[in-house]
Amino acid sequence: MFKVFKTDKTLLITVLLLWIKSYLIMRLFFDLPLDNMLQEFILLLSPLSSVLVLTLITVSIFRKNKKRGLFIMYVTSTILLFANVVYYRFFEDFITVPILFQFKNFGDLGGSAKGLMEPYDILMFIDVVVYYYFLKKDRQPTLQKHNRKLIATFAALLLLVNVGLAEKERPQLLTRTFDREMLVKFLGVYNYHVYDLAVHSKASAQRTFAESSDLTEVENYIQRDIKQPSELFGVAEGKNVIMVSMESLQNFVINYELNGEEVTPFLNDLIGDSFYFNNFYHQTGQGKTSDSEFLVDNSLYPLSRGAVFTTNASNEYNAMPEILQDNGYTTASFHGNNKSFWNRDIMYQSLGYDYFFSERYYDIKEEESINYGLKDKPFFRQSIPMMQELEQPFHSKFITLTNHYPYLLDEEDEMIAPHTTGNKTVDRYFQTVRYFDDALRDFFEQLKANGLYENSIFVLYGDHYGISQNHNRAMSEVIGKEITPFEHIQLQKVPLLIHIPGMEGKTMETVSGQIDLKPTILHLLGIEQENDIQFGADLFATNRDDFVVLRDGSFITDEYVYTKETCYDKTTGQPTEDSLCEPAKEKAQLDLNLSDKVVQSDLLRFLDSEKNTTEEEASGK
Repeated sequence: MFKVFKTDKTLLITVLLLWIKSYLIMRLFFDLPLDNMLQEFILLLSPLSSVLVLTLITVSIFRKNKKRGLFIMYVTSTILLFANVVYYRFFEDFITVPILFQFKNFGDLGGSAKGLMEPYDILMFIDVVVYYYFLKKDRQPTLQKHNRKLIATFAALLLLVNVGLAEKERPQLLTRTFDREMLVKFLGVYNYHVYDLAVHSKASAQRTFAESSDLTEVENYIQRDIKQPSELFGVAEGKNVIMVSMESLQNFVINYELNGEEVTPFLNDLIGDSFYFNNFYHQTGQGKTSDSEFLVDNSLYPLSRGAVFTTNASNEYNAMPEILQDNGYTTASFHGNNKSFWNRDIMYQSLGYDYFFSERYYDIKEEESINYGLKDKPFFRQSIPMMQELEQPFHSKFITLTNHYPYLLDEEDEMIAPHTTGNKTVDRYFQTVRYFDDALRDFFEQLKANGLYENSIFVLYGDHYGISQNHNRAMSEVIGKEITPFEHIQLQKVPLLIHIPGMEGKTMETVSGQIDLKPTILHLLGIEQENDIQFGADLFATNRDDFVVLRDGSFITDEYVYTKETCYDKTTGQPTEDSLCEPAKEKAQLDLNLSDKVVQSDLLRFLDSEKNTTEEEASGK
């Protein structure tokens, strides 16, 4: 094997440079915990097989100008590594095939993408220049047919060794598609992307081969977990539903004081007159805000890869807006951004929205726009006249924008001083949260003045985290604790307030998540849904379990937190016996798997067929 490369310096340098570069980037730019020397060796070994295969494929395709092909391959590989580094900085995740299909969103990222780049990122491209000059001076590489077979055989053996060692360290690794950090850690970035492509292809084929009998397993699982209604059933019957998706709002800011000032004074006051859920978690994946919408509207989990709004927009759903339509409601969504962002203009049709008021319905002046679009104050102000035109009762959802990474704010909108951690992202976050809180206060006052407040119920929920793990040092200073995996899960709590004018407030301790909102809202409105496929449970049900599953497989009960392959005692925050988490772990995985099956195979189309058959039989046709 070494004789092959010894006679061709160009191929040897290509393989060595890209191999070592890939290892160093994985080691230095990704937070991949290595528990022992074997895992370090696997991380070092993992890029080599894929680099060999890439080199072999390149020289086979570019037979007449192998140097040009090798340079294109080297640059493309570098860009792929860099893209994953930038994506990882905010999302703590790796790019998937469905994310690549969302390229039309990238043009709207603006300051967000720029803010994720660092000056030292240039170091990832310096070797590209060196490699270019080396190729110019060296001779055209040659590779005999028998040597190609030798390289291919050696690469295959390396891959088998790699996978074997990975399976030894993490059994059933290749079945854990939701744990991309583990896949990259043990397979390397390039092999991970090949695996991801295979998973994507398999998922795409699932719908084609799905049958109505596949729905039976899901129905049986759902029906065995029916919850008992509470005394609040129908308490808001006939009222308008006003929902506010509170961008990037994490629960730790509630009642938090900065320099003696409340960060969320309006929300703090509103809690006293609302049902406030202080153990409520976001359950989003790569789709972020769109995932939270999917969870809330469908009581199904988002996918582990990509965003359902993009990958499965043509599915049949039994979503809350459609159910409300059937019960006499007008349904609308308000968002001061591009209508196609996250494919909303298409997905909303599948979910049953009558109207989508996107940026073209708003007068967006330059001074009233920042980062992703219209600021929250003019957004709420301009939305109210449009909402007043809706036939009542209506269901309206407002997707706010200002409190979005990188948390930019015009000086005239700053209401409190930034934090002083020295981390610009974290420090600015408190200012944009404060701005949103004041915008929400104005919104409520305007609704009261326009006569919409009394006959409405309000559901205010955080859509996803705002501060990622990459800012743990600053966040440790903010909350006064070291950010362990246990504390990281606590930071995934987002606020949920259900405000019903005239009703007394109450703090609800139940462990819950966004997947529970659909059954809860329908319960309050007095709308019963028989045989509905939903994985959440009414938050007011008398026999509901304290249980919530996050998209990465972590879960929380009233006693335990399970994350990063470790079971934690909630009282102490310390690791405890794994066996204590085992029963809930089985349920968590089953929930995710069955929900994925529903979405990827579009099983709800068969539910519609069942309903139509039942209706025809009842009518005697």
